[in-house]
Amino acid sequence: MRFLNISKRYGENQVFDNFSIEVSPSTILSVVGPSGEGKTTLLQMAAGLLSPDEGMIEKEVGEQGSISYLFQEPRLLPASTVYENVELSLRSFCKEKHEREERALHYLDLVGLQDSLSLYPYQLSGGMRQRVAIARAFAHQCDLMLLDEPFQSLDIKLKYALVTSFIKLWEESPKTTLFVTHDPKEAILLGDAVCCLGNPKQPLLYQTIDIPRKARNIGDALLLALEAKLMGTLVQS
Repeated sequence: MRFLNISKRYGENQVFDNFSIEVSPSTILSVVGPSGEGKTTLLQMAAGLLSPDEGMIEKEVGEQGSISYLFQEPRLLPASTVYENVELSLRSFCKEKHEREERALHYLDLVGLQDSLSLYPYQLSGGMRQRVAIARAFAHQCDLMLLDEPFQSLDIKLKYALVTSFIKLWEESPKTTLFVTHDPKEAILLGDAVCCLGNPKQPLLYQTIDIPRKARNIGDALLLALEAKLMGTLVQS
């Protein structure tokens, strides 16, 4: 996916001005930056919910189909069980009931909810609800995945448990992904590359991370150095 010479303005606020960046196919681009610097706008343009005022967005063949959008809030159906929240989302593309059942159970098992299938959202902790949302996002057949701060407002232990669950699911079925976050640690742990917004024309920092995702440890010296660089960029933007 390529954002080519994108410009976007809201009234007097110039969010993007001749902005360009590329996301390699089947990779995760982490997008960080202060509030109001265009992170969600970038996702909405990628999803086709917003059009740039100028410029264009090019997608590879494998990125032009269905989109899975994972929000900060789980957005579960309150009157449906854990299993039903995932299974119902599959009906638009998976017509056979046994296929939907197999797919839903597979992804719920991967996020550790195989023993909670009959529970309703009000019976779940915040972390469990978000795991249902993550399982649903991956179970839905998609070519492009967009994540809008899905791990925000969670305690640190739960946050990184969910990050681990996400990595496990993504590596089973890699797809082009834009991941918006305020947390530099999350950005570094998940991203193949990190883009720091804050300049309407170009990202202040656009850096690839060569350490394999499964080998990343937040205490690693290279990752700590990248986190410090990213933090410095955010503070100065």
